[in-house]
Amino acid sequence: MTRDQELWGMASMLLRQHGELAPLRVAARIGELAALGEMNGVTLWREVALRLDALMAQAHKA
Repeated sequence: MTRDQELWGMASMLLRQHGELAPLRVAARIGELAALGEMNGVTLWREVALRLDALMAQAHKA
């Protein structure tokens, strides 16, 4: 599995588990990691956020 596939999988899982609140969960996680100085984690979760946004936009079009 590629990193891109893993990121899409994370975004999909978050959307299934949290629904419309998924972006808030991602934002909270980014904030937690930033407060800890975990910039690699922040980068990862920002990438997940981009994919989550795309999934949610597709869901709203359907």
